[in-house]
Amino acid sequence: MVVTLCDRVDIANKIIERLLEKKLVAGSQMTKVNSKYWWNNQLEECDEYKLEFRTKESLFSEIKDEIDKIHNYEVAEISSYEITYANGEFLKWIDDNTQ
Repeated sequence: MVVTLCDRVDIANKIIERLLEKKLVAGSQMTKVNSKYWWNNQLEECDEYKLEFRTKESLFSEIKDEIDKIHNYEVAEISSYEITYANGEFLKWIDDNTQ
């Protein structure tokens, strides 16, 4: 799973579309979240769109590069975590729908 956050829905949709078109991800989810964080020594709060992508670990670097081309944040979170338990059909779907 790869995760990033955006403050604009148009940028979020561009990222999703690019990654799906390039078959770097099998699918995505977008959820509106409220974030609080430190930025330039000030506590900030804003609404963001959390993007989660179903993909293979081997594609992380390419996914990160594509997100960086589109993202508008000075410092964007682009992180990943391993799916440790999942049904075989789901994992096969990811494998079948990514490059």
